[in-house]
Amino acid sequence: MAQAKKPKEVVAEEETAAEIEEVLETTPEVTLPDESVLDERAPDIEAIDEEDADVTPKATKAGKRSAKAVREAAAEDARQEAKEDRAAEPEEPKAPKRQLPNPLHMHGKKYRAALEQVDRTKLYGLEEALELAVKTATTKFDSSVEIHVNLGVDPRQADQMVRATVVLPHGTGKTIRIAVFAEGAQAEAATAAGADLVGTDKLLADIEKGKLDFDMLIATPDKMATLGRVAKVLGPRGLMPNPKSGTVTPDVAKAVTDAKRGKVEFRIDKQAIIHQAIGKVSFKAADLQENTSTLLSAILKAKPSSTKGTYIKAITVTSSMGPGIKVDAPATTAAISGRK
Repeated sequence: MAQAKKPKEVVAEEETAAEIEEVLETTPEVTLPDESVLDERAPDIEAIDEEDADVTPKATKAGKRSAKAVREAAAEDARQEAKEDRAAEPEEPKAPKRQLPNPLHMHGKKYRAALEQVDRTKLYGLEEALELAVKTATTKFDSSVEIHVNLGVDPRQADQMVRATVVLPHGTGKTIRIAVFAEGAQAEAATAAGADLVGTDKLLADIEKGKLDFDMLIATPDKMATLGRVAKVLGPRGLMPNPKSGTVTPDVAKAVTDAKRGKVEFRIDKQAIIHQAIGKVSFKAADLQENTSTLLSAILKAKPSSTKGTYIKAITVTSSMGPGIKVDAPATTAAISGRK
């Protein structure tokens, strides 16, 4: 009669039991020390445990905070307490701080020495102010004498724009190079009048290349269409001819002569101020006085009809890199108006 087959689980358990018995048979016996020996070594083991307890572990166990984290938490608590204390105290209003310019830090020794000669609280007469401007010139070269006139107009309004030309009797002391864009008889007349550059095609080619060897450009009306090609080059530099400034004219010879004599164009800037050179420090006092009077007369004549209130609000004269000298504007305006 055939034997019944054993289940697989039973076979696996029998094989495992056989393997365990084989391992036990091959394992050598281990002799344990007596209890007396363990009792003798007990004090040494306790000492080692105490030494290990004094050593701070490098890594903390999960759920515990390190010493650094404890210090940071304490510092944060202190900051929060200080913040709460400051919030509890009433704050006093702080006075606004305004940093004023200090001329002693902004300028050199020569300027400071010149500034000591000027009374900043005084309004000088025009003649006295011009003499003081010459006296306080600080440069080694022949400085320009400048005048700055603050007008009571609104430059944003087209009908209050102040712009005109005037011929200073004694010039500005600056030699200017004049170019004339003309041909034929006009070109010959311009050359005879003393123009530095005269022509059309060659002059136009030089302008297109950015070669601008002149300080003023004068053109005849029939050539303005041609100059339109280089308006982007001339316009930003203030060299584009304009009828208002007298640089577009059929009589180029007279324009050249006036420019050589000292014809200048003045106009207000965005702050309604006119800045203009009226001569050099080397000029005679009478020449500077005459140039200034001529310029102020032209400014008064250019007064817009829509302007209300005070027209000339302030006048200041100075030399190049020198201190400003305030002029008595009402008295000077009244004197100039009486001469007209």
